[in-house]
Amino acid sequence: MSDPSHRLTARQASVAAGDDLPAPGVIGIGLAAVLTFALAQGSWQWFATFIGSTLLAVILAFQRRAAWTPDLRSAYMRGLVAYALVVGLCVAVALAPLLQRQAWLFPMPGSRSKCELMGRYEALQVKATLGNLAGGDDAALAFAQEVQARNAVAECLAATTTLWLPLYGLGVAVLVGAVAWFRDRARARPGPVGH
Repeated sequence: MSDPSHRLTARQASVAAGDDLPAPGVIGIGLAAVLTFALAQGSWQWFATFIGSTLLAVILAFQRRAAWTPDLRSAYMRGLVAYALVVGLCVAVALAPLLQRQAWLFPMPGSRSKCELMGRYEALQVKATLGNLAGGDDAALAFAQEVQARNAVAECLAATTTLWLPLYGLGVAVLVGAVAWFRDRARARPGPVGH
């Protein structure tokens, strides 16, 4: 018959041994964010902000890092890098619709004017395609041109935004990683000796 205290001690040791591993949720959240990028078609919609914010809330609520150590090859450092990159990815997904729509957040002065040219071209395409068919209804033609031009501009801006999102995500990842590292290092330092 096995000793129950021995089983309890073995179980506690196995739990303690797993403390240096990154939370498995990091992998799932990273995969979900990557799928969001892969499945995004056309313009970035506000639902991407909801997805990114939800994933960010989940990782912040359930994140667990190993004990701080200065060793660059440690489980702590691997977990910290994974955590920071996933947070950066979630923030990039959450910011994508805003970056696409707000000129002051998107530091590319030439991209917006080029995308507007794409919209004007698409409006001309609609007029050329319809030709004499739209001659009797100018309002319908104007509406079709406006819709197609708006869609062309949005898709152009979305494509340009997607090209630059990794830069925003990497910037956030570096910032989050540095803050977490310094905070974890401060917590790991022994407190003042009591009197």
